[in-house]
Amino acid sequence: MDILEPSGCDWSEDEDDSFLSDPKHLGDRLPRPLRVIDKVLDALIDVAWETISKRETARKAQKSKKKTPTLELSAATQLPRNTNCLACSEDGRYIGVGHSQGLSVSCATSLVCVSEWLEDSLEITSVQITCMGEMAYLLGTIDDMGVARVFAYHAESIHLLKVINETEDINQRSICMTFELSKGGDYGAASISWTTLKSPLEVLQKTDCGSMIGSGQNHMISSRQWEEQDAVFRSTYRKYLSTDASKETGPSHVTSYFLLPCGLFPGPSEAKPQPAELPVAVSVWWSGSHNLLQYLLCSAPKDKPDVEPKPDVFWPNAHEILCSAVSSCTRYIALGLDTALVTVWDRQPGLSLPVVLVSAADSAFTRMLFVDCRPVSSDDCPLPQALQSKVHLLVVCKSGATHVLSTGRGAESCATKLPERLNDSGGLPAVTASVPFLQGLALVVQKNGEMFLQDVISKTIVCYIIPPKTHLLATPWDPVYALDAKHQTLVIRGDRHPRHGASLTGDCQSRLLTLRFGESTVVEPYTVALPESPGQQTGMSFVSLEEACNLYLQQRVLSVNERNAAMSQTWRQLQQHALTVQASRQKHREPPPAENSLR
Repeated sequence: MDILEPSGCDWSEDEDDSFLSDPKHLGDRLPRPLRVIDKVLDALIDVAWETISKRETARKAQKSKKKTPTLELSAATQLPRNTNCLACSEDGRYIGVGHSQGLSVSCATSLVCVSEWLEDSLEITSVQITCMGEMAYLLGTIDDMGVARVFAYHAESIHLLKVINETEDINQRSICMTFELSKGGDYGAASISWTTLKSPLEVLQKTDCGSMIGSGQNHMISSRQWEEQDAVFRSTYRKYLSTDASKETGPSHVTSYFLLPCGLFPGPSEAKPQPAELPVAVSVWWSGSHNLLQYLLCSAPKDKPDVEPKPDVFWPNAHEILCSAVSSCTRYIALGLDTALVTVWDRQPGLSLPVVLVSAADSAFTRMLFVDCRPVSSDDCPLPQALQSKVHLLVVCKSGATHVLSTGRGAESCATKLPERLNDSGGLPAVTASVPFLQGLALVVQKNGEMFLQDVISKTIVCYIIPPKTHLLATPWDPVYALDAKHQTLVIRGDRHPRHGASLTGDCQSRLLTLRFGESTVVEPYTVALPESPGQQTGMSFVSLEEACNLYLQQRVLSVNERNAAMSQTWRQLQQHALTVQASRQKHREPPPAENSLR
């Protein structure tokens, strides 16, 4: 162990405060050279103790890892050079692969490439794939230059349908920040950093028919429209919004989610119930904003083509939104606020669940996700399934700390911090993702390449996932992976291990590593069958106010005993508080002054 260098502090400070000490406790002081040695030894002991603690923590973690089951990935097909992203279709038939030469589609069962769309100097960084018909699929991509494209895959061929932000003048090029296709490809949401469109209605006016094939062009949401709506709102409600002049404002970024039918969604009186799998609205919020907005996915009236779109639902929040998440059924929307608060909006009744406060010692939120858990049985809960609102979330902080949150209507809210792994930066999670086909489990990939499944309820590690000896996880700080819910499979990119040498021909050494959870008995207790469509999880959906009132009255009737008990408890607390205050006043009441007499 290295000897610490002198700190250069003024050692005379130890002598200056001697006059403040109690004389009874004063004793002979060591000479200054010995006091310096004593301080150096204390510093060495502190450093040694910290090193011992880290090694002990690592030893315990390694010992626990040996007792925990381990699942090994299998090396499958070779991947194209510089594979950046993977995506699996909902029906489990195909895998979309984005790489430095374009786009590829592989069979999910045989893992053989069935079609390619190649273009020199075009690197795909984001890809998604959705089934829009019988053996017809829609793919949405973003390349490294911020250009979004829509492709169609059919009959083992990939066809380019539309470039979302294509411009003739390179100097006027806009950048697509995010691009999302709805399930089925009926709609697409694009966040553009700059655009000549003043509103999405201009695109609708350029289209003669009101239908679309899923290119996303007819439902583009430009960043300029978001900024205009935000400016109008802030100017109208300026006195109700808290402002901080010292806070720096950067470029605004939008976060959006497609929402399935759930509860009462406003719309035209002649509107008919929508299919459960077809989105009916999109929710958006901007960085730096306090509000969550919801817009209906419907074309503008033909008699009023110039009307600017306005939010149909407004969800206010007391503080700035930092991150958000939507449940797989889109019934719940969780928002992480900058005051360590988490609020969850339930779209069915249109109300928020109890707010959860996370430990203020941790830093700001960076991301959150819903963790699907087993529904409460009807024997344990008197409420019908559609009225049960117990949800679980994982919240990751900037410091790397992870918290498990539980909240629900009629249930106690709580926040629990997951045990930390190692103190070094390599032990911090790079990815924390919910596994849709494994109830209550989260997939965690750390920056040091360690990967495992964790039970977020019991806070235990179920199993470790390791690559084959010939490969390592590629870019563990930003892993390239996808989850196939249909086949309950994990696919992830792995690079050749340096110990096993490199290819003599210089070919790509990246492989697609796979793990089929259905073949493992370790995760069998957590395996559940997914519903045919996410809309089956949303509960009831209705379009009339009468149906919404009936649901509200039903909730009131079922919770009458609970509300009466809470009211009685509140009155008892008030009576007890009144008695305490009255007794305190009588105790501190001053006696009347006595008459003074001289005798």
